[in-house]
Amino acid sequence: MKEIKREKVWKVKYTFGDKERDAVIREMAHTMGVSELLAVLLYNRGYHSVQEAQRFLRLEQNDFHDPYLLADMNRAVERILRAVKEHEKICIYGDYDVDGVTSVTVLYLYLMSLGAQVDIKIPTRDGEGYGVSCQAVEHLAEEGTQLIITVDTGITANSEVEYAKQLGVDFVVTDHHECRAELPNACAVVNPHRPDCPYPFKELAGVGVVFKVICACEMNRCREAGEPVIQGVRRICMEYADLTAVGTIADVMPVVDENRMIVSLGLRLMENTRRPGLKALIEASTTRKNGDDQTKKKMTASMIGFAIAPRINAAGRISDASIAVKLLLEEDWNRAQAAAEALCEINRQRQAEENRIAIQAYEQIENTTDFENDLVIVLDSNDWKHGIIGIVASRITERYGLPSILVSFEGSGSEASPFDDGKGSGRSIKGMNLVEALNYCEDLLVKYGGHELAAGLTVKRGNLADFRKKINEYAKNILSEDVFQICVEADCELSMSDVTMKLAQEMSLLEPFGVGNTSPSFMMKNIHVKRITGIGGGKHSRLLLEKDGICITALYFGVGEGDLGFETGDQIDILFNLDINDYKNIRSVQMILQDARVAEAFTTALAEQKKRYLEINEGGTFGADENVLPDREDFACVYKVLRREYRFGTSVLDQKSILKLVNGTAEAPIINYVKLKYILRIFNELNICEIIELDRDIYEFHVVYNAAKTNIEKSSILKKLRNQCLDRIR
Repeated sequence: MKEIKREKVWKVKYTFGDKERDAVIREMAHTMGVSELLAVLLYNRGYHSVQEAQRFLRLEQNDFHDPYLLADMNRAVERILRAVKEHEKICIYGDYDVDGVTSVTVLYLYLMSLGAQVDIKIPTRDGEGYGVSCQAVEHLAEEGTQLIITVDTGITANSEVEYAKQLGVDFVVTDHHECRAELPNACAVVNPHRPDCPYPFKELAGVGVVFKVICACEMNRCREAGEPVIQGVRRICMEYADLTAVGTIADVMPVVDENRMIVSLGLRLMENTRRPGLKALIEASTTRKNGDDQTKKKMTASMIGFAIAPRINAAGRISDASIAVKLLLEEDWNRAQAAAEALCEINRQRQAEENRIAIQAYEQIENTTDFENDLVIVLDSNDWKHGIIGIVASRITERYGLPSILVSFEGSGSEASPFDDGKGSGRSIKGMNLVEALNYCEDLLVKYGGHELAAGLTVKRGNLADFRKKINEYAKNILSEDVFQICVEADCELSMSDVTMKLAQEMSLLEPFGVGNTSPSFMMKNIHVKRITGIGGGKHSRLLLEKDGICITALYFGVGEGDLGFETGDQIDILFNLDINDYKNIRSVQMILQDARVAEAFTTALAEQKKRYLEINEGGTFGADENVLPDREDFACVYKVLRREYRFGTSVLDQKSILKLVNGTAEAPIINYVKLKYILRIFNELNICEIIELDRDIYEFHVVYNAAKTNIEKSSILKKLRNQCLDRIR
């Protein structure tokens, strides 16, 4: 199977020119005291009036939705606070990813602040696997647990909840995963995705649901104490928004509505966090060491997603998620530093294991013809670590542009059995809801659950082949042809004069950025590439771009100089984000490229030139204004370039490179595609140079230094070309 190069389609969300819409933009800009470009960015995010836009920018805590709108919230609060009051033994039962770890930590800290008797239970991936198990419930019951509160899990634990009842243990389920038709028969099931739940915002993370539960608990306590309930919400925000933000970002929840408020407040709290464990992890993950100097970076959602979250996740993937919980709960600074370094080391082990599995997975794909017609890649192995396969599935989906599921039969023994349980992790693409796809294959699975784009499953080895066939059957029915297209949207098109420090600073009003509120992106066309420099060992590129006499630096991460698809001197179109580079206290605006390609105007003109060459070559006429007929100076110019390059050891060039060398930086090209084609043919005809076209527009040439002086006028090709010129015909 080859990597699928999905076509990228660029679209611009807002183009000036609609009088009615432009009037709204001007009114928003004038009333709010912002630029029209910022008003466009707000408009693109769905805020089409001053009132809507101002509410988006305010980020006021009293804009949180009432937590009691969540179905069963009253019952959850009553049961939890009763357990606290009566000193019942409570167990918080969580998941082993970042959302689960932060959910456990937040609820544990809150209940401990109330004086509750609390234990924590997070199953291990390798030994117990995802979700609640009857074995774990039985063990907790034996230890005297009277109430189990699930966080970020439990929505499919129907039989486990029933078993707990038989043992005298109550359940309160808090979760945010997709619900099945029948909910667990627990004391309370708090999940915004419940079909009967009227809560207006459905995209809370698991820790976001926990956040709402403790807000409701605190509001209840405020009412009993005769205090305004808003004070309780503010206390919860100031105490727990940091950890809630980490889990929300890590679980890739949309940074809109309540999530935006949580993340914004959480990032501010983390700038000067009072939690030794979190502070130590931030420093270990994000601080650059330059000699004795340490440069602290600004806390952003990207930093959480790419630096903090992977380290917390690594504990549950490689070792035990409780390690990460202990770090977040740690109050001693020295122990926190040691624990943070240990977590970083676990993450390095995770990276090594991830690369090992990825190499094996790619080999399976490339060496097995079964995948040629598959729209869902399903791979399996006996020695892949359960906790790593989800990350590798993400890499495979990104590389091949298709949904992928990796199944690990780790620990099944030396002799394979059709009854072996394989634990799988999948990633999907837009257009195929993975949970719905797994539901279609339900008869072949032991269990499954998750989200639209990421899910987990358990499948018997004997059912794996049928599962692969059935999920591909589903994909072929559900996926359309545009699955092979990537639509990349820019907010609007900018001129180089728009790229200012003022705009870059103004955009900070839209933060925090993340899924659902992405960093603004822009398009710019016909930019001249002045310089290209490889950075990061050649993995990335730094470009100096120029247009209208203005130069700016652009960074292109993950794309080395050899993979750009263009060169110094080319005209390109770009999609980019704006960034402020702060180097030695000197601030400047720079571009962060998302995508770049040879300018559409250039490729369109080139296509037209190629078409005209074929027409003229077949006898078509042309006008003098088309600049097709070469004169003596044109021949001399091209010959000098070829001779110089040949002397320096170059004997193969493509037509684009020759044109660039001939025309230099001239905005109006002296020699165009059609003219160059004829010049090269005439050189070969008259034996001035031996020229062989190796492929379309790629030439091998040999300059004949001692050739006798040749009269260009003897060329039959040139004579025929002159006869086709309309001006000469007239």
